[in-house]
Amino acid sequence: MSWTDRPADDAEVLRLSLVESERFSAIFDLHFHEIHRYVAQRLGADSAEDVVAETFLTAFRKRALYDPSRAGVRAWLYGIATNLIGKQRRVEVRTLRALGRHGPDPDSPGHEEQVAARVSAESLRPSLATALAGLHRRDRDVLLLVALAGLSHEEISGALDIPYGTVGSRLNRARRKLRAALGGTNPMLEPEETDRG
Repeated sequence: MSWTDRPADDAEVLRLSLVESERFSAIFDLHFHEIHRYVAQRLGADSAEDVVAETFLTAFRKRALYDPSRAGVRAWLYGIATNLIGKQRRVEVRTLRALGRHGPDPDSPGHEEQVAARVSAESLRPSLATALAGLHRRDRDVLLLVALAGLSHEEISGALDIPYGTVGSRLNRARRKLRAALGGTNPMLEPEETDRG
């Protein structure tokens, strides 16, 4: 089989990249934009490029250690990115606190970016950004993997190498703390929607 023939899934592509390293480019091409959007939403666009580059470099270097029984390639990449974000924790907390004080950047992005930014750190209302900054990193990671990446509990379990039940516990704790910090309101509703109930 030539390397341009498409294997059935990402895990197979990753396995084949151990022999033909060029195959890893298919993993990069398929997941780059999604991982970049997630990292940019957590750290801001300025820090995203370096973290995303390091995510794929780490994945390439550790591809022989990838275990498909633990997580899909997509979740594995989110796990790597989340761990690297953790190393940038101060940047994330500073960004969230600054957004809490000043609100989002007034520059208006295009339609696609507006949709993607709806739940991003850069578009958060100041009170939500401040509340997110106050969460413990473990809880914030789980919450944002659900909210920004749309990962399932099972995918988060594999990505972060934590038990399935722990994902639910951390998510519930994060939601409870956010609700309390926001006075019991749903942080995803616009202010005028909150007034209507």
